[in-house]
Amino acid sequence: MLDTQLKLQLESYLQKVVAPIELLLALDDSPQSQQLYQLATEIESLSALISVRQQASPSGRVPAMAIAREGEEPRVEFAGVPMGHEFSSLVLALLQAGGHPTKQEQALLDRIEQLDRPLVIETYISLSCQNCPEVVQAFNLMALINPQIQHRMIDGALFKQEVESRNILAVPSVYVNGELFGQGRMTLNEMVDKLDTALDTGAAAKKAAELDQKEPYDLLVVGGGPAGAAAAIYAARKGIRTGIVADRFGGQVLDTMAIENFISVSATEGPKLVANLEQHVLDYDVDLMQGQRAAGIQRNGLIEVPLESGATLKSRSVVLSTGARWREMNVPGEHEYRGRGVAYCPHCDGPLFKGKSVAVIGGGNSGIEAAIDLAGIVEHVTVLEFADTLRADEVLQRKARSMSNIDIIASAMTTEVLGDGQRVTGLTYVDRETDEQHQLALAGIFVQIGLVPNTEWLGDSIDLTAHGEIEINQRGETSMPGVFAAGDVSSVPYKQIIIAMGSGSTAALSAFDYLIREPISSDEPNDSADSEQEAQPSAA
Repeated sequence: MLDTQLKLQLESYLQKVVAPIELLLALDDSPQSQQLYQLATEIESLSALISVRQQASPSGRVPAMAIAREGEEPRVEFAGVPMGHEFSSLVLALLQAGGHPTKQEQALLDRIEQLDRPLVIETYISLSCQNCPEVVQAFNLMALINPQIQHRMIDGALFKQEVESRNILAVPSVYVNGELFGQGRMTLNEMVDKLDTALDTGAAAKKAAELDQKEPYDLLVVGGGPAGAAAAIYAARKGIRTGIVADRFGGQVLDTMAIENFISVSATEGPKLVANLEQHVLDYDVDLMQGQRAAGIQRNGLIEVPLESGATLKSRSVVLSTGARWREMNVPGEHEYRGRGVAYCPHCDGPLFKGKSVAVIGGGNSGIEAAIDLAGIVEHVTVLEFADTLRADEVLQRKARSMSNIDIIASAMTTEVLGDGQRVTGLTYVDRETDEQHQLALAGIFVQIGLVPNTEWLGDSIDLTAHGEIEINQRGETSMPGVFAAGDVSSVPYKQIIIAMGSGSTAALSAFDYLIREPISSDEPNDSADSEQEAQPSAA
């Protein structure tokens, strides 16, 4: 089951297990049960603190492997064989159940312990989904911390009847006590915030009040993607008080599968790069505030950034790096069937359409790469491109055209997503050359038509381009003094990770240059008038 190299790595990790744990197997005669049994016994052979025995699954699913601390009932279960991307979830659950401490901040762990209602959480995943492990790992941690929480990872490919009965067409899909809780990637902070709200614990309001009392920053970064991370690192290295406020750290990079053009790194994956970025940021004295959305920006002596939670952060300078999101088609039926056949991540949701016909909207690199990936899973892929020619690199076009189950239709304008009230059944499009309307019968539609900047929250406070990007000059300056912008949200050309990092660094250096020339606002608290004067360096 595990090759020699993987066994050696796993054995090294399992040395961190300090308390006895059991692997409880629910098996039948299926090949998957045999694989799960082999995996469990190989894990058992690598640690004297891990034992294996067979026992009925708490959820009734087979095959399944539950993890239990000695003397406790199991609260974490893997229904299926946790390999692929979920192997890391299994390893982390073994370590945490075996007494290895988590790196999460104590305040967040306290909030998890305070959830005071029995919760049965079920997460449907696919083993090829790069977004699923973060969700699985977060709920596993919650279950291991709080005895009232049970978490079950369910491989949708093995439990197809459940997937169909619940009409699941996107992963991860999370159910709490039998009700749909959420779909797509969620951070631990987001999950806890959402549960706090649902259970009315008052923790979200308390957190907002704490944020509202924070002292002003020298530089506040709004957004936690590559541009924001670079800006924070460069600012912190200057020794100034630096904060990052972000909905989720990593941004779009978290949803990127393969990265092969990051100079000096031949190949990596988005979540791995984000983990390295976050660790690099936290190597410095940066106040990282996740799970918070900015709601506006204004100058009132200091620069103020109100948050949707009700708190307001203040700073002497700000870098805006809120990135971009997938562009939507904006046609009838798209929102209605989102997560029910309309998808934006072929790596995550592609396996749910195995043996079916799907469409990819968009003929750029992302669209053609998606079509190539999907062609190895689904029965047939139709690519619809609005322009009269594809925009993807020639090498990708040649690969797509060589595959017998990919059709490409140019000059096609999608006009409506069709469905039966439960899931997608097809779409209509217009041939832009003949004005003829056509209909395709489909099970899924993958939208890959580029990005739109996240600037709606700014209103008219900052000048934007005709495309909605924040207008900046070569120094990253915006129309508001003391406010800079970087990355995909800005007018910087070419939306690439490495370019975003460079523009974030530029914005931070420009902000520091601004700070050393800008008198400290009278709104900023100081110990005395003398200390205020001393804090103003000369613009030599």
